[in-house]
Amino acid sequence: MRETPSFPRVTTSAFPTVADPAAPPAPVDVRALAGALAGIVGPSHVLTRDASLLVYRSDGLPGLARDPALAVFPGSRDELVAVMRALAAVGAPFVARGAGTGLSGGALADGVTLLGLHRLKRILAIDAEARTATVEPGVVNASLTKAVAPFGLHYAPDPSSQTACTIGGNIAENAGGPHCLKYGVTLNHVLRATIVLPDGTVIPLDRGDDGGYDLLGAFVGSEGCFGVVADVTVRLTPDPERVITLLADFTSVRAAADATSRIIAAGILPAALELMDQATIEAVESSIYAAGYPRDAAAVLLIEVDGAAAGLEEDAAAVETECRGAGARGVRVARDATERARLWQGRKKAFGAMGRVSPHLAVQDAVVPRTQLADVLEEIQVIGARHGLRVCNVFHAGDGNLHPNIPYDAGDPEQSRHVHQAMREIMARCIAAGGTITGEHGVGLDKLPYMDALLTAETLDAMCTLRDVFDPERRSNPGKVVPVRACKEWHGAASVRGGQA
Repeated sequence: MRETPSFPRVTTSAFPTVADPAAPPAPVDVRALAGALAGIVGPSHVLTRDASLLVYRSDGLPGLARDPALAVFPGSRDELVAVMRALAAVGAPFVARGAGTGLSGGALADGVTLLGLHRLKRILAIDAEARTATVEPGVVNASLTKAVAPFGLHYAPDPSSQTACTIGGNIAENAGGPHCLKYGVTLNHVLRATIVLPDGTVIPLDRGDDGGYDLLGAFVGSEGCFGVVADVTVRLTPDPERVITLLADFTSVRAAADATSRIIAAGILPAALELMDQATIEAVESSIYAAGYPRDAAAVLLIEVDGAAAGLEEDAAAVETECRGAGARGVRVARDATERARLWQGRKKAFGAMGRVSPHLAVQDAVVPRTQLADVLEEIQVIGARHGLRVCNVFHAGDGNLHPNIPYDAGDPEQSRHVHQAMREIMARCIAAGGTITGEHGVGLDKLPYMDALLTAETLDAMCTLRDVFDPERRSNPGKVVPVRACKEWHGAASVRGGQA
């Protein structure tokens, strides 16, 4: 197999000089900016009317909403670069957005320009021999796997929203998915990228394997605060010879959590190890995504092992042994690809199924040590009960990545108050257990209140210093990730709401 060539080394001269964060912003005229952008992408790809912008007020987290001043949608790399330079020329802040499936409010534009990348959806190259693909940021995750399937390959990161989410958004959030337990998150599959810095400079980034800094590693997961991806080369994964999918059901959540620890402790590394509690099971089985989960189970584990056919039956048998040892009431093996797909549909559409329960859903994302799963899950239920709320848990048990979800009515102020208080208590408990506040959804706006509790002032300041290397004016996704008070965060960038700052 031939090696893929590296990009040229990037020197610090490629980056802008850090500006004075206290410098006053230049006023931005929204009408003039919209006209300049229309001259680049065409009038039909610039939106300024409130009714047209309404769809961009929220992302996949329904509890947060912000109003963009205008939206622009470049359709080529040249247009993207020209748009970025036009924004830089007037000092206009912006927020890049892919499919809007994020779950932390990270792609919301509050009175600034929304830069939509969904038109940049070309698969530029597939190298089946090198097992790589080069794509634009608007390529849908599942579309890439579909395109490379004839070569016996797939793109391993598989967020539950993979039929809609884009590769550019996955890079911004360092997205994971059920199969990241074995195959890793987005960072583990990105080889190099072409980046457009906020000042319009175009630079290549790689992993620094030849002795330089891993600037690409810093960029992946930066939540759009460092610039925009123009194209990216990703690693493709060979399809396994065989896949075995199991469903184990339990009479308690603690037993299911214990089974998770037992499986990993036994030296088995499943491709995926997912837990759903009774509230989630009920929501799924009452929806069009019904997967045949036992409604009376307190929890189920969806477990998948894959790889070489030789020895895989033994791995599946060992998984069943550990589940039964933890108290599983039953363990079922998917008979064929159709049944396997049905089991996975229920898991991946669980968030959508919860729309039947209440009009809004508070979605959280935290990580705790696997050994703490059972205790933390029990305390989450206690917290929910104390506030009169029903918590639905569906998450990546294998790596301790929790997703406690609370269906509620955001139009009820009292219920909303209880939801937000419960989420604060849940996040505090996860931090106290030695965990962290996000595994894959990102910080965005939603988790800003928890950053001070997790990280020291020195660490937050270092994050801002790194950001200044890429975006010294802090115009790229302003107001996200780091609390305003932690480091002179975007206090000077101009708003364009209403025409003049």
